[in-house]
Amino acid sequence: MAKQDVLITEVALRDGSHAIRHQYTVDQVLQIAKALDEANVPYIEVTHGDGLAGSSLQYGLSKTDEMALIEAAVSVCQNAKIAVLLLPGIGTVEELKQAANIGAKMARIATHVTEADVSRQHISIAKELGMETVGFLMMAHMAPARKLVEQAKLMESYGADTVYVVDSAGALLPHQVKERIKALKENIQVNIGFHGHNNLSLAMANTLAAIEEGATRIDGSVRCLGAGAGNTQTEVLVSVLDRLGIETGIDIYKMMDLAEDIVAPILPKPQEITKDSLVLGYAGVYSSFLLHAQKAAKQFEVDSRDILIELGKRKVVGGQEDMIVDVAAEIAKKQSAPV
Repeated sequence: MAKQDVLITEVALRDGSHAIRHQYTVDQVLQIAKALDEANVPYIEVTHGDGLAGSSLQYGLSKTDEMALIEAAVSVCQNAKIAVLLLPGIGTVEELKQAANIGAKMARIATHVTEADVSRQHISIAKELGMETVGFLMMAHMAPARKLVEQAKLMESYGADTVYVVDSAGALLPHQVKERIKALKENIQVNIGFHGHNNLSLAMANTLAAIEEGATRIDGSVRCLGAGAGNTQTEVLVSVLDRLGIETGIDIYKMMDLAEDIVAPILPKPQEITKDSLVLGYAGVYSSFLLHAQKAAKQFEVDSRDILIELGKRKVVGGQEDMIVDVAAEIAKKQSAPV
């Protein structure tokens, strides 16, 4: 692996929101953001788990208005830039402008891997607002490399400074990550990023594979705090990259202390690969579906794995959370039908 600089975006205050049912408080965000800034983490993402305006009955209601959380993070960061995620169709230009006004410096515009065309307006306006812009191609396992290149080129043409391969389901294998990153590296001129999930215990392997092929923008989540089985664990990633001679600029001891002393007590339970999160990766299902599927399984007295497998067969993607209850109800009906 060639020596190169890697810039890490910490996503525990966004992706990690899924794991704690979007219950972050201002005090928690203040503590975590301040510690991340002191550890010299360059970017910290803060929003509802499903991005700006994600707080809803469908996606999960936030305990605290996300603008208050963004403002809190901005207030304690001397060096780190606050990033926000926006999914067109959930968040709007108005929320993006509001976030920029209170100090967010990076906009990460996320679409399904085949729907980059819906990001044009948001990427363009983020550029006009003076924000660093990132195109986020989610569920990247659902499209071949050539399709990924086509979609990445669209985001690049709209003004994205970086385009990410996003393994939302934690379903990609290392050779598939390499193929996709290599294809982007050969076909686009902007920075390339990678966002992994650990549902198949491959987040670290996939992240290293991405870096080997030229990805320089990498997402991590302290204490693995993220949807499903979590993301590439930041404090571990920083340590591994240091062993490889790859510079991140992040203080390893401070990241370890933050993980142990501040983030660990917030977790409802340790982030681990459970049977349900394993099925997410196995079936190729959006990681944030985990808690929704478990809730529906309890409601209809069915196996949550059956729900997730069926969702995978139907190729359900983010934004179709309402299908989870429908599938659970169908499974319950079949199981109760007379033979």
